[in-house]
Amino acid sequence: LFRSMNLPDEFIEKYTKLLGDEAESFFESFDTEPQKGFRLNPLKSNYQNVALNLEHPVDYSAVGYVGSVSGNSLEHQTGYVYSQDLSAMYVGEVCGPRPGEKILDLCAAPGGKSSHLASLMNNEGLLVSNEINRKRALILAENMERIGARNVIVTNEDPTGLLKTFEQFFDKIVVDAPCSGEGMFRKDHAATKYWHKDYPNECAARQKLILADAMKMLKQGGTLVYSTCTFAPEEDEQIITWLLNEYPYLELVPIKKYSGMDEGRPAFSDGNEELKGCVRLMMHHFKGEGHFIAKLKDMRPVGENVSKKKKGKKKHGKKSAMSSEQVELWQNFAKEFELEGFSLSNLKVLGDHLYLYQESWPDISRLKFIRPGFLLGTFKKKRFEPSYGLALALDPTKCQRKLAVEKEDWQKYVAGNVISLKERPAQGNGWYLLECEDKAFAFGKVVDLTVKNFFPKGLRIFG
Repeated sequence: LFRSMNLPDEFIEKYTKLLGDEAESFFESFDTEPQKGFRLNPLKSNYQNVALNLEHPVDYSAVGYVGSVSGNSLEHQTGYVYSQDLSAMYVGEVCGPRPGEKILDLCAAPGGKSSHLASLMNNEGLLVSNEINRKRALILAENMERIGARNVIVTNEDPTGLLKTFEQFFDKIVVDAPCSGEGMFRKDHAATKYWHKDYPNECAARQKLILADAMKMLKQGGTLVYSTCTFAPEEDEQIITWLLNEYPYLELVPIKKYSGMDEGRPAFSDGNEELKGCVRLMMHHFKGEGHFIAKLKDMRPVGENVSKKKKGKKKHGKKSAMSSEQVELWQNFAKEFELEGFSLSNLKVLGDHLYLYQESWPDISRLKFIRPGFLLGTFKKKRFEPSYGLALALDPTKCQRKLAVEKEDWQKYVAGNVISLKERPAQGNGWYLLECEDKAFAFGKVVDLTVKNFFPKGLRIFG
């Protein structure tokens, strides 16, 4: 059969054997057009008020849709929408985060799964989004800032580094493991260049090391969600078999299958019928890219003594005291904007930056991080400058000090330009939350008839 996509010969040989009669339609799927998807963000007020086609919802997520979105749209810039592959979208749903839980997304960049988890947590509890690669961790932090979640820490650690701080800490852990990427071949043809027949086994060895650390961070009674974007049995069913053998107290939780979703394949591992509880998303059956998902529950009784931990007081986040001047500057700003839920006991200063960092969260001072809590703003000489992220986290319907602008002025502002006003706002000069079509998009500083630009330089569009 003629194929436009150049798949490695050994890959074709391997999956011809593994898939038998299905192999031909499997290989043909690599030449089909990838189907795009997006999610809406329930953290935003009136989150369904978007200029997007919502006529094609997916059946496995209340906020997921088939279709594409522009990165230059108002909806995207304000964090109302996140573009995400239809298969990857199911991972967050399988995890099923609940407000108040402590959750780790261990291999989180660029942020699709983390933003999904955070959007379902209602700003309650703690989400630690981690990425070992610093460049990718910076992208992750940007994406998390855009969705307006206040309960996220973005770390830049290897799993062993995280373990020092988070032993037996998390209710749920998502491990979207680095893998051979076979499920991405259609979307990214270049990924085939890295593939060789031993690559899945090399990846599996690394996945086991990552999972061994993840298991030490999981609480008794906790849930582990493991996913990959590969078809390789060595990295999918065989990894789950290894987990079940290595940790006898783990139990596989059957995942609900929707239209086009395949079961895990016991024949790809040790024949254990429970593996059917996993999900395979195969491109010849499902609209998204190739994916594998498994859900495991720690069945140890909660409270069982599983390790000889040193007794002593639990370390909570170190408080860097605010000076009296900083307290006054912040309180004046908070009063002006009628901000609620920012008690001083949950604020800390690092350098000149002010963060929301819940008292109950642990001390992360020994970790490498990108965002040590939710950045509220920066103290400058005798003034407080609010962060871009704070603007995106505020509900404009509850904010009195706001300025509504037309789409044309929004475009000017996000390109880095000032906005000219016809008349000075009734509340006078100073900071305003800027909104367009009822969506908060940034802070601006009004000086007479001009809105000075404070849009982050690295995020500008149309410029």
